[in-house]
Amino acid sequence: MLELAGVRHAYEGRVVLDLERFAVAPGALIAIVGHNGSGKSTLLRLLALVERPTAGEIRWDGVVVSSPRLRPRAPARRRITLVEQRPMLFRGTVRENLAFGLVARGRRGAEAQNTIERVADRLSVTSLLERQRHELSDGEVQRVAVARALAVAPDVLLLDEPVSSADRAAAQALYAALAEERRARGLAICLASHQLEDAYRWADDIRALAEGRLSPVTPENLFRVELPVGGGEETKHVRVGPISIAVTTAREGSAILAVPPTDILVSTAPIVSSARNVFSGQVTRLGRPRPGVVHLTADVGIELIAVITEEAARDLRLAPGSPVTFAFKASAVRVF
Repeated sequence: MLELAGVRHAYEGRVVLDLERFAVAPGALIAIVGHNGSGKSTLLRLLALVERPTAGEIRWDGVVVSSPRLRPRAPARRRITLVEQRPMLFRGTVRENLAFGLVARGRRGAEAQNTIERVADRLSVTSLLERQRHELSDGEVQRVAVARALAVAPDVLLLDEPVSSADRAAAQALYAALAEERRARGLAICLASHQLEDAYRWADDIRALAEGRLSPVTPENLFRVELPVGGGEETKHVRVGPISIAVTTAREGSAILAVPPTDILVSTAPIVSSARNVFSGQVTRLGRPRPGVVHLTADVGIELIAVITEEAARDLRLAPGSPVTFAFKASAVRVF
């Protein structure tokens, strides 16, 4: 198991990651989601032992392999591979890039070539093997980088926005290839993405980051706000764009509001209820991350996402452009 314990990480004195614990179990399939700047890339670089934490420990099967005073241990680094959002290929052909890690590990000849052919086929880059790096598109570079990572058979594969340059078909092909690799040998995969629908569809375990900390909710409805001063534990009204959200809290000053999508009541008619937050608008998108579940996005002055059942979406006859009303209680809004 790869684990961060009591890790804090800072750049020039600014804390960008603060995690009591983050573990990647063998064979795990984890998606890390969050807005830009939430700490996703930093988390992956720490897990990859590319950087040492400012405080805390990184452990492999309970043994400390990196800390502020301990340089990352090479045997652990060889078991973890990171593919960054904008990966760099080495000079030479795609085949030479896929061979690089194998040669460094003493694997040459027919054994290495068989591995190269296998991962190239799995990632659909066989036709690119004799091309130079400058002859590749951004999406092809990403696929080659993932193939290069898989060639060395890591125990943990870390991917930072691996489909950011891919079209829908290429993204689905990549996810299918990763799933097959995981089934074949129990690979643990931890992927950072801002594409929530893909994360829900692809991962078994979704972990959300906000301001460098693990969030109690996924980041569909997260808003940075300034809470009014004073009043104790009471209902406060907070501006989020053009609307005012009621929230029950004793917090003051800078904070993050989180509205759990499952706590939003959806209606196509006016709502009269005890809920302090009632907003009307228009459906902009319906996503279906898994059978029976619909992610309903609406513009109610700000973009909000609700999670409802497929049956409810059919009964309400919801479609892009439909009028809709969202309602949720002040006590449902989380503050951190």
